Parts: sequence; structure tokens; C-alpha cells
Amino acid sequence: MSLQASLQSAYADFQKAAPAPVIDTFNSGVQALQDSFDASKAIQPGQKLPEFTLQDATGNAVTSASLLAKGPLLLSFYRGEWCPFCNLELRALQSRLPEFTAAGVTLAAVSPHLPDTSLSVAEKHALEFPVLSDVGNQLARQLGIVWKQPEAFGPILAGFGVDWEKKYGNQSLEVPIPATVLVGADGVVRNVFLDPDYTKRLEPEAALEIAEPSSLSPSFSPRYAATIRLVLAPHARSILTPQNPGQPPHQTTT
Repeated sequence: MSLQASLQSAYADFQKAAPAPVIDTFNSGVQALQDSFDASKAIQPGQKLPEFTLQDATGNAVTSASLLAKGPLLLSFYRGEWCPFCNLELRALQSRLPEFTAAGVTLAAVSPHLPDTSLSVAEKHALEFPVLSDVGNQLARQLGIVWKQPEAFGPILAGFGVDWEKKYGNQSLEVPIPATVLVGADGVVRNVFLDPDYTKRLEPEAALEIAEPSSLSPSFSPRYAATIRLVLAPHARSILTPQNPGQPPHQTTT
């Protein structure tokens, strides 16, 4: 089963189990984000990834330089361990980890969780790639992908057993918009998947395709990349089609 099929199944289960007012609250919040989010202010292909130092699940400091020293880097930003869609994505990435490793690409997951919760995530899903804590969304904020969820989400999440203070160290309700960022070993962003609809994620197969060597070479031109906006591209090749010289990166919108 594809990741997207699993995500759709999880959403269908949620719609069956959750009370209608809860579904309406979440849907209206996501719709408001879709209406207001300006993807042009988010990290773009061709830009440098900001340097960072984040703690991993065991509390050790991990720098962007140390990750990029190994080669290309694929960063997966997720909301939290309480999000079933995030959990499905993390497991899907883990299932393809040998292929990413064979391609020379380092995977790392990033959320605003405190390290203790990141450790729980890593252990729960037997993740063999770094799970990093971007406490306070400092890195996500530099990338322009932070969403302050509506206050109405707070009581609902608490009702689901989410202790925000314990898991995040604050009461902000801020999370990253789920995003996948492919970075070359030179620190230049090569491709971005970004969707305000948290039920939409990049298929690992598509991530492997955009991580092909030709798109990671130092001579790679950003105009061959794409920022995926608001919709999920069915195949990575469709977002890597070369455009006419001088044109900006292709933009897919609803």
C-alpha cells in the first residue's frame, strides 16, 4: 500500500471515530491555513539551508554541518507523535531507509518535540535515522513553515491525551507544516515538498526519485527543481521536468 493510500485510510478512520464538531474544527482550521499560507515565503530550491544545531533523541547535539559532511540530506518535518499521519510517514521512510542509504542520502526527521518525546518516537517506530528536536520551531521558523494552530485545537488535543507542555515544553500549539526538504551536500536546497493539508505527504518513492544523483550535483540548476504547493505531485518526474532557461521554478497549486 502506498503512503498516500495509508494516509487516506487513516483519515477515513478518523472521520468515522471523531465527533462531527471535532472534524469541523480541524477542517476549518486547515482551510484557514490553506487560504492564508504564502508558500513564496517558505524555503525555496536554490536557497541555502540555514545552519543549525539540534538535539537528537538521546540529547546529543547534531549540526547541519555534520549531517551534510556525509552527503545529501533529506529533512522530514513532522508535527508530533500524536499525529497518525506523521507516524505513517515516518514508518514509510524507515521502510525505504536502505535505498536512501544506497543512494548516499542521509535521512533526518525534525519536530518541535522535546528530546524525551523524540526518543519515544524513535523507539516506537524503530527508526534508524536521526530524530531531531527543533524546540520552539526555531529552524522551522527560519524555513517559513511554522503554523500556529487555532486555540480551539488545544482542548481537543488535550482530550486526545496530548499534554502539550510535557511534549513540547510550551503551550504555543505551534507545529511545522509537514515538509520534505532535499539538500545537496553543498548545503543548497534542491527540492521542497510542502503542503498545508497535513494528510498529504511526499511518497518515499518520489523522494528517492528527486534524490537521484543528477539533481544533487553541484552544477544542478534550481530551475529544474520545484516547490510543491498545496497539492501532491503524482510522480516526482513531473516536478523535475526542465523548463525554459530563465524561467523560475515550476509551481504547482490548487
